[in-house]
Amino acid sequence: MLPAYQPALFPVPSSSHPQTPFVLSLSKDERGERSRLVDEPGSTGTRSACHALPAALKMPAIFPLPPERLSSMQNTVELVEVGPRDGLQSQPTLVDTATKLEFIRRLVDAGHTRIEVASFVNPKRVPQMADADEVIAGLPQRPGVNYIGLVLNQRGFERAMASPLQQINSVDVASETFCQRNQGTTPAAMFEMISGMAREAQAARRFFGVTIAAAFGCPFEGRINPDRVVEMVQQYVDLGVSEIALADTIGVAVPSQVSAMLARVQPLLGAIPLRMHFHNTRNTGIANVYAAAQAGVRVFDASCGGVGGCPFAPGATGNVGTEDVLYLLEGMGLNSRVSLPAIIETAHWLEGPLGARMPAMVSRASPFPPLAASA
Repeated sequence: MLPAYQPALFPVPSSSHPQTPFVLSLSKDERGERSRLVDEPGSTGTRSACHALPAALKMPAIFPLPPERLSSMQNTVELVEVGPRDGLQSQPTLVDTATKLEFIRRLVDAGHTRIEVASFVNPKRVPQMADADEVIAGLPQRPGVNYIGLVLNQRGFERAMASPLQQINSVDVASETFCQRNQGTTPAAMFEMISGMAREAQAARRFFGVTIAAAFGCPFEGRINPDRVVEMVQQYVDLGVSEIALADTIGVAVPSQVSAMLARVQPLLGAIPLRMHFHNTRNTGIANVYAAAQAGVRVFDASCGGVGGCPFAPGATGNVGTEDVLYLLEGMGLNSRVSLPAIIETAHWLEGPLGARMPAMVSRASPFPPLAASA
């Protein structure tokens, strides 16, 4: 069975990273079209934050969004399935290549068009990814389906560039300590390395995205200053990468923090797409997806069955489950073109190779709406 993780206490106590007190207040952007949350650093007031929350954060008691909201929103959403890479990488039971390829085939058949399938890393550090080249060679080729490979250094990038994968993604980290533990270098050095990779990918007209990991919290340093994340986003916007993702790598964010971060980050992006990556470690992952969707984000990572976690982050348990995210977004009137029944079936199938029940909730529940009674 999967190990029963006990989430670490958070924030991490540290005298070197004092928490800046703040209250939440409501302001309008320059067009007056939407509300946002604004930090007021240094405030020592005790005013209740719930009075400052915009209506977008007060979850409705009905499933769909009101028609007037939907009329002003893009009603399609893209799910990036990360199960074959992020989902499997920390599993204690090694999964063979044929099973990985069957997993990917099922995800494609379910309607996924972007799937993270491998990482080009040292197999001694991540044994589950030792067969990355074999997996890539056996990928089902379907029109419109793009496969993603993760790279953390120049050698991995060169392997990815030599592969037939359509998309490459790299990771920078908002936390100095976590970057050292995960990538063996500093965030500044990582940015320089990624800059070189991005320029090379751009010259070759290859898709190259960047994920900013630990964007909301670090298992070693505690809360991350949002100013740091905003600074990193601006750097990668200036670099002109194909996509930017913000990752709550250890599952510590709550919806108000997500909304506040997006209010600062979204105006910087221009035409660069924003993707969000949440973990459900403290049972806030789906609520965070809701907050991001309300803020206009339309690209989300998810893992079939809710499997996953970072092997270098203590207590970082599973990604948000694809079936859970689908149920939420479809109930809000957003269309992903991914089949919820097919994902549930795949999650049940995955329990066999992994020898454990999947943590996602929707695949455990009875179908809803109920299946029509037979005559």
